[in-house]
Amino acid sequence: MPQFQRPTGTLDILPEDQPYWYHVRTRARHLAELSGFERIDVPMFEATELFARGVGEGTDIVDKEMYSFQDKGCHDITLRPEFTAGVLRAYIENGMRVLPQPVKLYTFGPIFRYERPQAGRYRQHTQFDVEILGDQDPAADLEVMVLAWDLYAGLGFRDLAFQLNSTGCPRCKPGYIAVLKDYYARHLDQICEDCVRRMERSPLRVLDCKEDRCQPFIEAAPHIIDYLCEECAEHFATLRGYLDLLDRAYTINHRLVRGLDYYTKTVFEVWATGIGAQAAVVGGGRYDGLAEAIGGPPTPGVGFGSGIERIVLVMKQLGVEVPPLPAPPVFVAHLGAKAGQEAVRLTNALRAAGVGAWLAFGQRGLKSQLREAGKRGARYVVIMGEDELAAGRAAVRDMKSGEQVDVALAELVDWLKVRA
Repeated sequence: MPQFQRPTGTLDILPEDQPYWYHVRTRARHLAELSGFERIDVPMFEATELFARGVGEGTDIVDKEMYSFQDKGCHDITLRPEFTAGVLRAYIENGMRVLPQPVKLYTFGPIFRYERPQAGRYRQHTQFDVEILGDQDPAADLEVMVLAWDLYAGLGFRDLAFQLNSTGCPRCKPGYIAVLKDYYARHLDQICEDCVRRMERSPLRVLDCKEDRCQPFIEAAPHIIDYLCEECAEHFATLRGYLDLLDRAYTINHRLVRGLDYYTKTVFEVWATGIGAQAAVVGGGRYDGLAEAIGGPPTPGVGFGSGIERIVLVMKQLGVEVPPLPAPPVFVAHLGAKAGQEAVRLTNALRAAGVGAWLAFGQRGLKSQLREAGKRGARYVVIMGEDELAAGRAAVRDMKSGEQVDVALAELVDWLKVRA
């Protein structure tokens, strides 16, 4: 039989890594709920058309990276490559427009993209996702941006700063795209093939190209913020004023467009220092036209998605320590068949009383059981043998102090409940 291995681009999250994951999720959930966000969970797969219309034909995600298939009912299905389209679909389908607006939502879960695996990026990875739906106020943009900043600051990332841009709206974006196309038309024989294709299907994406030969043309390209309509310019200026008010460092990055077609107005990333070549740790933006693109009523929105695998990887690189997950404080050791029966009864009684307990398995010597208790981090070891049972008592050893006392079996659960 062959030895199976996990698929390329996936990750086993082992028990020793779970304290990091618990710590990240706990902080993310705390920050979200502190600002009034509510939890939502959406399916891991949706109709392929939802992502094709929402994320955008011509994007790398739709063209190259989606896990799509036909199910047994001949429906075109895609494992979600991002959260926003599915969350907005749920908002529309479940009539959340009748709720007080805006609606603030957050979620955790896996997303799937067939891309080249690299450090901290996987074909299946887990995201913390935050969305504010139903309001165009730049203060909503600020709120998701600050939440992202505070998440990373609280997890030990250093010297944070925003990268910021505006991608305009349907009124002003077409005018800029026309200018951009005119500029690139003079250089089509000098840019990469991907950028030639993007100019036809998703022109703003040329500004995000990483090919060396395209960099001079990106640097010299016209800036979209010079072509914003009055509404978009005011929105951008107001957001910048809020960032100045809170003393949050930012740089206007004219080439920042993100990789999704649905963005309008604000796009942002949070960058950190000391984490290697990839300074961007999280990104997001506003998507006021997405609801209409997927067949719903006009619904403004803004949000971000953050990959937990990369967060944990960088925390380890930075030497960030996290609290260990709590282990059962009581280990129940036993010697002899009758003592084994009483150990089973006691272990279940302790758990029913809310006291974590680990039952020693098998018939082993006391030294072996004590060694196991030490390795498992137990604070107290209950020791029961035939003599203890005959006396109606058990020995309890404090593994921290080394002290050992006898406690009546009838009182043992209450005694441990107070101390463990």
